[in-house]
Amino acid sequence: VVSDSLDTKCKCHGVSGSCSVKTCWKGLPNLEEIASELKSKYLTAIKVTHRLVGPRKQLVPKEMGVGLVKEVDLVYLLNSPDYCTPNLHLGSLGTQERQCNRTSVGSGSCDLLCCGRGYNTYREEVVERCHCRYHWCCHVVCQRCRRAVERHVCK
Repeated sequence: VVSDSLDTKCKCHGVSGSCSVKTCWKGLPNLEEIASELKSKYLTAIKVTHRLVGPRKQLVPKEMGVGLVKEVDLVYLLNSPDYCTPNLHLGSLGTQERQCNRTSVGSGSCDLLCCGRGYNTYREEVVERCHCRYHWCCHVVCQRCRRAVERHVCK
């Protein structure tokens, strides 16, 4: 994905803006474009199996109706494990009792992280440093403040 997305960028050099010497180089697009392309490939990845064709193995799609596997396709042999439920053999603790973000729509969101099981909301009081001031040479003095926070934990 990265090598396919390289752009050629050029800059002219010369007297009074003339382009007597032109310097060109390959440059990367921004990270969001690369990430978007990788996610697109991930979402359209093809499950394959391998079969012997003469002395070498060839990847063939497991599902009918999928064309030949191209060199630029993202492929996989085995389904990913279910990380929602504990599987000590694989080292996965599951997502039960994990803290989540109720307002997020990303990977830490309660909808995604709790795998459809829902979540419990707890209110608790935390004590933290606040109103900190730096005193000349070498130390910081802070007050201790209490505030109520809401925590969301997967069921």
